[in-house]
Amino acid sequence: MTVAEFFGCGLIAFGPPASMFALTIAKDPIRTIMLVASAFFWLLALLFSSILYIAVVQLQDKLAFGLVFSVLFQELFRFLWFLLIQKAEGGLKKVSDGNVQIVENKNILAYVSGLGFGIISGAFSLVNVLADMTGPGTIGLKNDPHNFFVASAVTSLAFILLHVFWGILFFNALHRRNYLQLAYVVLCHLLASCITLLNPRYSITLPTVWILTVLSGVLAFIVAGGSLRTIKAAFRGTTTTSTRVLQVSVNEGADNSSNAGVM
Repeated sequence: MTVAEFFGCGLIAFGPPASMFALTIAKDPIRTIMLVASAFFWLLALLFSSILYIAVVQLQDKLAFGLVFSVLFQELFRFLWFLLIQKAEGGLKKVSDGNVQIVENKNILAYVSGLGFGIISGAFSLVNVLADMTGPGTIGLKNDPHNFFVASAVTSLAFILLHVFWGILFFNALHRRNYLQLAYVVLCHLLASCITLLNPRYSITLPTVWILTVLSGVLAFIVAGGSLRTIKAAFRGTTTTSTRVLQVSVNEGADNSSNAGVM
């Protein structure tokens, strides 16, 4: 049963992201490199937040302190990653072997970067839990919820998807200088993370996190040019005029940002 639970919870958390990677990223080496590089930036955020947590001895017993600064560091390094991509855009075009879609389509870059952040975040949040699932048995705390493992896997999946959506919203906000949208990403990340402090009250935390996931997903879909029309076009394998127009406007906004300086 322990091995079955290990594979079940592992697939709950990483099955959808693995499918997203296989279908949309794996065939393109540039996208794969960008995903790994963005994951490295998340690791840098973890490193700096850990250094701060260790340095401030007086607040080490306050979990909320470390959590809030961890979120802020993640968003800071998401911004630094965005700046690096902007600087390296010319080089990306040269090494893309004529496939400049990942450079010209800003939503693809945002999606790949968000998935990189999400996968590494989910791995670090769940790897110890998965290790405990392998058996031969794990003694829980008194009155510990029996659905702890499943709830942890479902929460990890939500945060992986949230990072994808936050990446799209964050990059789009920077391109368009939409500071309200930028604030939404940071505040939503803080809320989603802080609500987990209420665990193991899963009747509160899980619905809240997934409501934020759905809301962020809808917003990301809209800012990326999504609509019912584009969904139908995707199933038919065609491109709608609205999608092409939106892409042109995003690219023009990015060019203006480059000329005027980001933020």
